[in-house]
Amino acid sequence: MKNLIAATNSIIGEVSPPPGVRDISSGGGIEGIPIFINIILKLLITGAGIFAVINLVMAGYAFMSAGDDPKKVAGAWSKIWQTLMGLAFAAGAFVLAAIFGKILFNDYDALLQFRIFGVN
Repeated sequence: MKNLIAATNSIIGEVSPPPGVRDISSGGGIEGIPIFINIILKLLITGAGIFAVINLVMAGYAFMSAGDDPKKVAGAWSKIWQTLMGLAFAAGAFVLAAIFGKILFNDYDALLQFRIFGVN
């Protein structure tokens, strides 16, 4: 079995990451899954911010087009407030994660950056 694996390695050759992937290495020898998870989390946070901006614009448009109808005005205001509360909770989660990271690990980024502790 080992001979088969060794023969397969010699046929395939060595696979090295492309230059763009090597450039996003976080340093310290940690690569792969932690970097991928960090990129996905940043993408989700950016997507949430874009969604909030679009939601605020749509709620503002609904507010302007409501006219004198109190139900439409109340609906637009509730959408605006819900979007702002969602942004406040998201920002508050990052602040709390930084505070708890400082308390538990003496590092503000400990809970904000996905890392494998103990690996250098």
